[in-house]
Formats: sequence, structure tokens, C-alpha cells
Amino acid sequence: MNAAPALAGYTAAVGFAAPQLLLRAAWPHRAPALAAAVWHALAVSFSIAAALTAYSLAMPAEHLHAGLVGLLHTCGLDVGAGRPDPDTADRLAVGVPAVIGTALVASFAFHVLRARRARSQHREAVDLVGHRSARLRATVLPYGVPAAYCLPGRHPRIVVSDAAVRRLTPEQLAAVVEHEQAHIAGRHHLVLAAAEAFHSVFRWVPLTRHAREQTALLLEMIADDRALRSHSDEVLATAMYEMAAARTPKGALAVGGPNALIRLKRVLGPRKAPHPVLWGSVAAVTVTVPLLPLLVACPPGLG
Repeated sequence: MNAAPALAGYTAAVGFAAPQLLLRAAWPHRAPALAAAVWHALAVSFSIAAALTAYSLAMPAEHLHAGLVGLLHTCGLDVGAGRPDPDTADRLAVGVPAVIGTALVASFAFHVLRARRARSQHREAVDLVGHRSARLRATVLPYGVPAAYCLPGRHPRIVVSDAAVRRLTPEQLAAVVEHEQAHIAGRHHLVLAAAEAFHSVFRWVPLTRHAREQTALLLEMIADDRALRSHSDEVLATAMYEMAAARTPKGALAVGGPNALIRLKRVLGPRKAPHPVLWGSVAAVTVTVPLLPLLVACPPGLG
């Protein structure tokens, strides 16, 4: 039995229905690291399912193949006798999934290198214009708007504007620096690059757009939580408010930005950790979801 219909249905469910269910859930903002893992697990599952669907379509059942051959003959295309060419089918079965995998890897490399180049150029400018502050563990840059961001990578920098130094208290500045350190230590730029790569390859699928947007938001929440370990809610919230309007250079990660209002409400509102049962269940689903396309393609017990 050809598994293409089941795989196509699963791929559509993950690509179109699953994002809506996750967006409506209340727990992701309480456990942003786990939620980010779920979004990436869905992306991996969708990619595997799409590759397996392509494989199954390239190796169709006899009656399906005959129908397609007849249709192509009707359209005036000569596809030979009505039987599949084993060599052509094998090449398609391997080639199409390989193209999907190669496109994802190439897109990830492209986004990583492009962001690295932008950060490198900006880092040179920052080192030239700004001055290093040992007290802040950051580079202070002349800029009239309160701002703070990090340039992650092999030679990371945390950049704070002199307007932020003047306007924020020492504790608020420390919370901001802690937030940016979390981005660097967690290699969040690579997580964002993976989400961007997935979106570039499957741009027409809602999952890719939501995964990219939610990953960016959740990574900021993860960094917020890191800062909240050693600083109060009010201290971080005030710093975020002051920097909400600041612009972020390409390739950088910032404490302000377009998601600042959502994060402010989260920081100042009641925050409850998810119940251990929910946490464990979601973690188990996160590990299992990438394997589901294989089970759909090869159901247990079928020879």
C-alpha cells in the first residue's frame, strides 16, 4: 500500500493545523524554552514528512502510476510504456527528498553566513566608534536613544548606548547586560537562523511563518528569565520600557524591539511554571513528533 495519502495528510496537519493549536495554548509563555523546542520539533517533523511524501509519490502503486501515465499521454507527453521505469523511479525517490534536505542545509548556511557578515561589519564599526566599559562588560556607543543589543558569534559583543548609560540605573543596566549574555551563551542566533532557513524553503506554509515569529519572541523571553534570576521584575521591565523604541542592527539580538509590549506584560504579570505533568507530557511529545512521519510511512506490523 502506498503511504503517500497518509503522509500528505500528516504533512498538511503539521503545516496548517498544528500552529493554530500551539498559538492558542496558554502554556508556551510560561515555558518559553520548551515552547521553542516544540516549534522546532514541528519544523523537523514537517520537513521529514514532506521528504517522505515526495519519496512515496515517486514510488507510486501500479494503479496510480497507470492513471498518471494515461493522463500524461492525454496531454501529449510520451512517457513510454505504461509501466514505471525502475531506474527513473529510484532516482526520483532519492533525488526529491535529497533536494529538500539540501535546500534546508543550504538555506541555514546562507542565513548564518549572511548574519555573520553583517555582525562582523557592525562589530568593526562599534570597536572603532565605541569604548569598552569593564564595569558594564559592554561596549558603550554614542547614540541618542537608550538601546542595548548583542552581536553573538565567535567574537561576541554587548553594545549599550551612552543614552542608556545616562538614563538607566546601574541595576537596570546590569539586568540588560544579563539579558544579552543569555543570548550569547544560548547561541540564540543559530536557533533563529534555523527558523529563517525553514521559512525560506517552505515559505507558503503557515507553520514556517509562525515558527519564525514565535521563535524570536520565545528566545527573548528565555533571555528575560535569565535576567530575572538576579534582578527584580520592576528593574527589568523599566529597562525594557526605556529601550522599547530602539532599532536593532541586522544580525543582532536586543532587549527592546517589536515584542517588548508582550514581554512587558509577561514580566509584570503573574508567572506560573507549568505543572510537572504538563511539562513532562510536552517534552515527550517534542521528542516523539519528529519520529511520527516514519511511523506513518512504515506502520508497525506491516511487512
